[in-house]
Amino acid sequence: MTRFEQFRALTGFEHPVLEFGVVPARGTLARLDRAFAGFYRRCQRGQKPGFPRFKGKGRFDSVEYGDRGCWSYKPETRRISFLGVGQVRFAAHRRPIAGIPKTCVVRRQGRRWWAYVVFDVATPEPLAPTGAAVGIDLGVRELVATSDGELVANPRHLHRSAERLAAAQRLVAGRRRGSRRRRKAAARVAAVHAKIVEQRRNLHHHLTRRLVDRYDLIVHEDLAIANLTRRPAPRPNGEGGFDPNGAAAKAGLNREILGAGWGQLLWMLSYKAEEAGRELIAVDPCHTSQTCHACEHIDGRNRTGATFRCSNCGLEAHADINAAQNILRAGLALRRAREAGTQVA
Repeated sequence: MTRFEQFRALTGFEHPVLEFGVVPARGTLARLDRAFAGFYRRCQRGQKPGFPRFKGKGRFDSVEYGDRGCWSYKPETRRISFLGVGQVRFAAHRRPIAGIPKTCVVRRQGRRWWAYVVFDVATPEPLAPTGAAVGIDLGVRELVATSDGELVANPRHLHRSAERLAAAQRLVAGRRRGSRRRRKAAARVAAVHAKIVEQRRNLHHHLTRRLVDRYDLIVHEDLAIANLTRRPAPRPNGEGGFDPNGAAAKAGLNREILGAGWGQLLWMLSYKAEEAGRELIAVDPCHTSQTCHACEHIDGRNRTGATFRCSNCGLEAHADINAAQNILRAGLALRRAREAGTQVA
């Protein structure tokens, strides 16, 4: 049954939620369709399926308006109106937005409400070329290391807020389920998480904007973050038990990787580079941290922590900067190969 068949089934359907119009219900059905499309796609690729589950009222926190017929946006008066709700005053974003509003998603985050509006805008003008290229290496200790020698430390926002987060979670554990005090304690936990998310997002925005403004070509590793953060396989000892597999240490590393937000950083870098007319290349990460950028000698013993010392030529450098230089070289080689292939074709 397709989502369009479900759209038609809404006609004449009686339900209290339809007092707010059919469009929000269609938005929910469209999201349901996307969830099942992702489920079938993962099944075909042999990945973990992740069957879509029902969301209770405590987890369902957004409503999608895909048709302008049931909502309107008036930036001059700072009003946004919804069918069945009326006009709502909002605090406008500081960045001016020029375009045609198409879709709106209203979301509740803790005690705050957000309206995410999608605009149809003209193609932006590309930034002026700089003639510079850079390779970036993502890490846990240093969030980003560039081939130019710049190091951006990982502030570890989650680690810094661990004590406040643990204290708030202990309050939730001591409250009775369904009580008003438990809801207030859970809101406090959500507020701590929201602050961590906002700190991470703000850092990524500033960092990716600086990279896009400075460089015409940005090369990064094609990281499979889901594989990097996978649990280690258990090791049966043949006697009904299991041998140590380093799961505790791996859990700590996974927490740091996910806390660094590599996926979000690369996503921001991709759309900002496309908007600015910059070139973004992803290369194979194999041996980038074990290869000497001077003599190209590969040896697993070259790297010890944050220090790189080549066993062949004796080069000493910061391990992450050396890896970033290897990433840049691989990206330039890949671009030359693509250009040569285009010319031959």
